Amino acid sequence: MAQRVETHAPRTAGVARQLPVFAVIGVLSTLAHLGLFTALRPVLDAQLANLVALFTTAVANTAANRRFTFRIRGKEGVARHQLQGLVAFLAGLALSSGALALVHRMVSDAPHVEIAALVVANGTATILRFTLLRWWVFAKAA
Repeated sequence: MAQRVETHAPRTAGVARQLPVFAVIGVLSTLAHLGLFTALRPVLDAQLANLVALFTTAVANTAANRRFTFRIRGKEGVARHQLQGLVAFLAGLALSSGALALVHRMVSDAPHVEIAALVVANGTATILRFTLLRWWVFAKAA
């Protein structure tokens, strides 16, 4: 009887499908973050507005990536995935808070510069987020 040999696609095979989906979710999350930040900014300090906006969108982002990018459905592991997603949130928060602090050190009261700094920080955080989600949070599905 011939022995059956199982083959597995290389780990990079799913990236070609995952990256475009992740990018769409990322753009939508960034727009939501910036919209919420802009709405909160008149009543909150920049750092607090960023924290609230980023936390709100991070939870939705993790849920969307879980379902659409990594194709995980059902309730099993949801809480663990969200908690692990918060690590990625904290990295993004550190980057965006640092960018805002730098902007405020250099320029006072410049809303457009705040937005630009958040866009750059979110871009950097997105690369880190995809890496964390793919290789740690949703490693079994990737």
